[in-house]
Amino acid sequence: MAQRAILHLDLDAFFVSVEALKNPALRGRPVVVGGSGDRGVVAAASYEARRYGIHAAMPARQARQLCPQALFVRGDFESYGRYSDLVTEVLQDQAPVLEKASIDEFYVDMTGMERFYGALRWAQELKKKVVHETGLSLTIGLSENKTVSKVAVGEHKPNGQVQIDYGQERAFLAPLDVGRIPMVGERTAHLLKTMGVYRVGTLAQVPVQRLEGLLGKPGRDLWHKANGQDASPVVPYQARKSLSAESTFSTDTTDVTFLRRELLRMLTELTYQLRQQQETTGCLTVKIRYANFDTHTRQVTLPYTSSDAVLLQAAQEAFERLYDRRLLVRLLGVRLSKLCRSGAQLALFDASARLAPLDLALDKIRTRFGLDAVRRAALA
Repeated sequence: MAQRAILHLDLDAFFVSVEALKNPALRGRPVVVGGSGDRGVVAAASYEARRYGIHAAMPARQARQLCPQALFVRGDFESYGRYSDLVTEVLQDQAPVLEKASIDEFYVDMTGMERFYGALRWAQELKKKVVHETGLSLTIGLSENKTVSKVAVGEHKPNGQVQIDYGQERAFLAPLDVGRIPMVGERTAHLLKTMGVYRVGTLAQVPVQRLEGLLGKPGRDLWHKANGQDASPVVPYQARKSLSAESTFSTDTTDVTFLRRELLRMLTELTYQLRQQQETTGCLTVKIRYANFDTHTRQVTLPYTSSDAVLLQAAQEAFERLYDRRLLVRLLGVRLSKLCRSGAQLALFDASARLAPLDLALDKIRTRFGLDAVRRAALA
């Protein structure tokens, strides 16, 4: 069986890079993408801004204190989506098996290519093609698996390229901070450090049973990754079109309270699915079919989000503008389209980002006990 060759590609400071393409005066400057008001949040920062300690999820007020000369850009997610699609097209045209992990990260399975061309040389040519056709900088990492390639990219940004040779995965990871492992968040990193585990090499030596007892099944996965092991496949990219739900009523109705409740019920289920699939939506459509089979729709374009609050408000407003109270309704539907893989950065564009922890807490309850385990008051 051939040894695997997995390439990770990560666009450097993607949001900032797109803004710099639109406005070259931003190049080489400390740039912050995100809200600049007192309640604003940093969505992305240029490498020049990061030198001042600015990072994603930081309050804009704090960022201004760290770097008063920073240039704030509100952000244009439609542009980011277009450039991400452009990079995707370039990669799909060249790569044998491509996975789009997020708006600015990709994996390519290059297993077997060494026999024909040489994986690293091909990856370097692919990088040049992306830069030439999009103007965007990126960093590439090549190794036997996805975890090591991703970590390697993180250690060599920006505009870097690195290969971790077969058999060197564990040695490469060993000196790094445990927080460098992709599945280790702040809370897990803090827990490990209270145990005296600061480096990946130390983590790799912790008995797997202890980690599993401490963290459950993720503990075993973490142990394997700390040891440079990751068998997860590159999942071929398929652009998902939409998520939708419809309800055809047994009796045609003009009961507006009932219709609003049905809309809320369907949308709550869709937003749960959206977050479970780690996606966001940029377009919502409400559909009404009347008793005479006339069908009408109203479409709303909005900043990419997976927030219940934002989408429910948009759906309610679309419904109120669409609904003709004089006519009996036969069918009600809602569709979420322009779907995009989410990431930490995307949530920061959300006007209701402060409510994200509530959405996630409700999702955990629904995942464990079922969709009907917790409902909004309007559905009770």
